[in-house]
Amino acid sequence: MTISRRSLLLAGSALVTTGLVFGLRPDSTSIAAEGDFEVSLSADEWRERLTEQEFYILREHGTERPYTSPLNEEYRAGTFTCAGCQQALFASETKYDSRTGWPSFYDYLPGAIGTSVDNTLGMTRTEVHCSRCGGHQGHVFEDGPEPTGLRYCINGIALDFEPQAA
Repeated sequence: MTISRRSLLLAGSALVTTGLVFGLRPDSTSIAAEGDFEVSLSADEWRERLTEQEFYILREHGTERPYTSPLNEEYRAGTFTCAGCQQALFASETKYDSRTGWPSFYDYLPGAIGTSVDNTLGMTRTEVHCSRCGGHQGHVFEDGPEPTGLRYCINGIALDFEPQAA
């Protein structure tokens, strides 16, 4: 069987399109943000530290399915931390139900997050990452409640929750 150049191009286009639809990146070992971070590990070291799902979200810019995180229903007093390095990211007082299927916050703790430009999926978005380890958290949008008007749409798998001591 001979493969024509046209068939090869069509197959390649289908693979690229599939990758975009499912949020896959060509370089699956890249971290969520470029730069030097206080916690900086190799891909193998991150794989040892994280679950497969955490690695996919935090290190490969993945996205969990909406409405799958138990943290959607977490409204106790406490702090949401990075699942990769345990840095405190969001105070429970800033969490709200955005009805999007992901834990959402209108503000973050000072110095806890960084942002970068994300041009995947045919649009420009602002990606949110942990400032300590660079782990991908989600994205921020300008459709949130007052006082900031922002919605930090965060993957629950990228977070841990520490309840406030009684």
